[in-house]
Amino acid sequence: MVQETNSTVKNLVKTLSSFNDLSRVEARKALEAIGKPAVPLLIEALKDPNNLTRWEAAKALGEIGDTNAAPALVEALEDEEFDVRWLAAKALIELNVKGLRPLFHALTEHADSVFLREGAHHVLHDLAKGGLRKYLAPVLIALEDMDPTIQVPMAASHSLELLVNAKIV
Repeated sequence: MVQETNSTVKNLVKTLSSFNDLSRVEARKALEAIGKPAVPLLIEALKDPNNLTRWEAAKALGEIGDTNAAPALVEALEDEEFDVRWLAAKALIELNVKGLRPLFHALTEHADSVFLREGAHHVLHDLAKGGLRKYLAPVLIALEDMDPTIQVPMAASHSLELLVNAKIV
């Protein structure tokens, strides 16, 4: 049964690169219905050379909402395609606080990435609308700074520490 599911998932992931919109959407919806067992192959698909595959994988991972995908979604914030970055950000927003740890780690290590900073800003801005504003505001301010590459790593590290101490992440 597991082998059959894995084979099905592999075939569905292959279909995500189809130029036939209907086939692609049906494959994505089937992967979303499979859920957690599809996540590892969808994570791999986020690195596929085909932008349609990456787009569909990001969208499916957002719908599935498995926290195991958070690090890969954070990496996808640096994708060359805007639409893939946008869907990765939306997926991280859906994960809520469960996606913050890998996001803050990435910001401390790769604050020089413009795409990462833009995606992080989108995610944090959305999450700050809830009760997380006091934890996320320093990072948002640093992301809007004239030289974010200096301010962002410190702010992200500090905010992560506060979130961990408050037992939020």
